[in-house]
Amino acid sequence: MRHLWAPWRMGYVTAEQPEGCIFCTKPAAGDDDANQILYRGDLVFIMLNTFPYNSGHLLVAPFRHLADPLDMSPQEAGELLHGVRIAVETLRDTLQPEGFNIGINVGQVAGAGYADHVHMHVVPRWAGDTNFMAITADTRVVPEALADTFRRLKGALAKRATEAETE
Repeated sequence: MRHLWAPWRMGYVTAEQPEGCIFCTKPAAGDDDANQILYRGDLVFIMLNTFPYNSGHLLVAPFRHLADPLDMSPQEAGELLHGVRIAVETLRDTLQPEGFNIGINVGQVAGAGYADHVHMHVVPRWAGDTNFMAITADTRVVPEALADTFRRLKGALAKRATEAETE
């Protein structure tokens, strides 16, 4: 049997978990920059993942706290997919990835770190990044600081919004 080791994830696993659900508390805090929230729609928002698989790993979640995607209203489901589209377009324009992993982990046994609040992962991929959890010598290489990635993506979204207003 082969083993996949991802010791860099220990920071996430052993970190003190914040009170409440991050997908509820972060948007409610009202400080989008501090909470790395890039976009707010009517029903969903997009935020940068604090423990990314790759640079630019985004999370798209409804504001409403629910665990099962089947409990979303048709409007929430539609806006969730529209949020994924915004995330992919923004990442393509800004980071030029060669592909994406996009998915939902439903339930703790499926790998959901926050199983009580449905959210979609949008993970940009490049040739040579090997896989979701590439590591060398117990070190995970993410080539850009989260704050820098946040600023680049936030700027790209602001530019898109301005262009949309002038059309």
